[in-house]
Amino acid sequence: MIFSRPKASYTPCTETRNTMDENHQPLPETRQPLVSRTLTEWKTLAILGGPILIAQLAQMANGVIDTVMAGHASAEDLAGVGIGSSLWMPLFLFFMGLLGALQPIISGYNGARTTSKIMPATWQGLYIALAGTVVMVLLLTNVQPVLSMLKMEPTTAGITQGYLDAFAWGIPAMLLMNALRGLTDGLGHTRVIMAFSVLSTLINLPLNYIFIYGKLGLPAMGGVGCGWATSLSNGTAAIALLVYLNYSKTFRAFHILADWVKPNWQGIRYILRIGVPIGFTIFVEASMFSVIALFLAPLGPVVVAGHQIALNVVSLLFMLPLSIGMALTLRVSFLIGARAPDTARLISRSSLILASAIALIFASALYVFSGPIAALYSSDAEVQAVTVRLLTFAAMFQIADVIQVTCISALRGYKDTRIPMFIMLFSFWGIGLPLGYFLTFTDALLPALGAAGFWVGLTAGLTSASLLLGWRLFRYRPAPEPAWASASA
Repeated sequence: MIFSRPKASYTPCTETRNTMDENHQPLPETRQPLVSRTLTEWKTLAILGGPILIAQLAQMANGVIDTVMAGHASAEDLAGVGIGSSLWMPLFLFFMGLLGALQPIISGYNGARTTSKIMPATWQGLYIALAGTVVMVLLLTNVQPVLSMLKMEPTTAGITQGYLDAFAWGIPAMLLMNALRGLTDGLGHTRVIMAFSVLSTLINLPLNYIFIYGKLGLPAMGGVGCGWATSLSNGTAAIALLVYLNYSKTFRAFHILADWVKPNWQGIRYILRIGVPIGFTIFVEASMFSVIALFLAPLGPVVVAGHQIALNVVSLLFMLPLSIGMALTLRVSFLIGARAPDTARLISRSSLILASAIALIFASALYVFSGPIAALYSSDAEVQAVTVRLLTFAAMFQIADVIQVTCISALRGYKDTRIPMFIMLFSFWGIGLPLGYFLTFTDALLPALGAAGFWVGLTAGLTSASLLLGWRLFRYRPAPEPAWASASA
């Protein structure tokens, strides 16, 4: 048996389960015409994905707030926070992806009505979050060798280390919320994490003001204050989330704290088998953009600024298809658990039509409004010129980018994560990055394109990923769950 639990049952009552099904993850109506079924599924994606989008934007807003407010303190504080963020973000993204395996697992249990497995799976995720906390804290509180290797100016290095030391206190809360997100999102209640992500952002703003600039009798901490503000806002949101889950009508039935489940290696291994490829895939993608930024540094600050603006715009637009993709993962896993593979296949494939339509709108907007967008970010004419050129290339890869995230999200709903990981690794590091380097710095294929070369390489890599992932999705047939993963609790 993968998970064991105490004899005291925490199976939700029938009324709770019916409300959950009707309002959040409805069972498919197979007697509807094809178009009606498709539109119904798209509506479900919108209901699931809307709150996810707001949660993602709230999390992005925290980074923007830290950057802006630290920048007003001093250039050294801004640099310290920026370098500190670049050190903790890849680690967090890896563990966020790893814990993201809980969402399709729990959504599948919900669809199969094996609700007795939900809390045992959640507890195994919490143990993984605890291990991740230990790893992140140990690494981020001992980055002095890395800072010395980077030959940073002592003041900036001190701010970076101080920021990370303060930030480390909030790591348990960050990973706790990501583990519990598997429970709330897996049950279709995506508004829960949305609400507490917004709460964290609303708390972070005044705390930043107090700690960075020294208000209410506290000393001005500069960039280090960002770390304390982030830790306290995350901690407050995590505690509030736990209180809510224990007292809300829906989640109270699961007895989150009362029915403790001991660590189970088979359950942890099952989560890791699905989650490690997700975490590694996200890490590979994020690290590629970091490497590109480093490669572009010798081309000068104007090129780097234009690249960063274009990347920021594209990242902001990407939140919509990413949110739809995360909702698609939940929906496909629910339908597979509910033994509705035909509907899962319908929503997986029809979502590509929806995603392509979104991509065409975004591509057209980037092409038409590239000038005003560049002017919004910078008043420097040279930076604007670089940004406009790069946004033109960014418009070209919108379709490939949106299709690849839709395909990989559907495959995650099927719990197929290992092969997609290799596809992304090949496409990004085997095609996109090498091709971008050659086009940027050499005349081997074309006259050196400068920063635009990397955007052409990105387009090629994303096109490869979209084609290979699309082929995988259309050819994929779910294999039976391992005996120990499908056994009753």
